[in-house]
Amino acid sequence: MSDTYEGSMHDIAIADETPYPLPFGSDLLQDLGFQGVLLAGAHIIQPEKKRSEQQLSIEQKATIRFVAHCRIRIEHSFCSVKRCRILKEPLRLWNDIARDRVMAIGCGLHNFRIRLNPWPIYF
Repeated sequence: MSDTYEGSMHDIAIADETPYPLPFGSDLLQDLGFQGVLLAGAHIIQPEKKRSEQQLSIEQKATIRFVAHCRIRIEHSFCSVKRCRILKEPLRLWNDIARDRVMAIGCGLHNFRIRLNPWPIYF
């Protein structure tokens, strides 16, 4: 988990500032907001974007479906973390360390919830 940022900051700007050490050969699932981000030794899985007047092949459509299938779990995790009201609304803590700890606690509560009531395995 990277540091938290106050206000509206684009994901690509955060990705440029934060080093992500991934093991060689790992898969990185990213959306179109991170287009152009490359990590050494990582296999990037990114959905294809349909250009105007272009038809997607069956393989491209299958890849888009697979990425969407994986991303829905990620989006549900974000929703589960934001069940804590303190993470949904503006946080007025002035200390950056306190903000990071609040986010870590929210993620810890999500992990605790998942251990008590695991999600079904879809694939």
